Amino acid sequence: MSTSKIKKGDTVKVIAGKSKDKEGKVLSVDTKNGKVVVEGANMVTKHTKPSAANPNGGIVQQEAPMDISNVMYVHKGKATRVGFKVEDGKKVRIAKSTGDVID
Repeated sequence: MSTSKIKKGDTVKVIAGKSKDKEGKVLSVDTKNGKVVVEGANMVTKHTKPSAANPNGGIVQQEAPMDISNVMYVHKGKATRVGFKVEDGKKVRIAKSTGDVID
């Protein structure tokens, strides 16, 4: 995938999968594989070995990557598609529902 329409720090809504309808902040984006990690969504249980950070080890809950097509950008409280536009010689993201510039 070339330029991603979703960036780290964006607020997104999950539109498919076991975490459907959850909203959260994007923690990381993997543009090469088309994956995204959303805060509080797609939680998985992981068994960890004892380490310096976690001396006891045990079972931890953490977010797993999900496909970028399963999330939508949230603009002014509503999920919207994202498009690109050239303004003053710069490529900017726009919200398709309102036409507002995102960044």
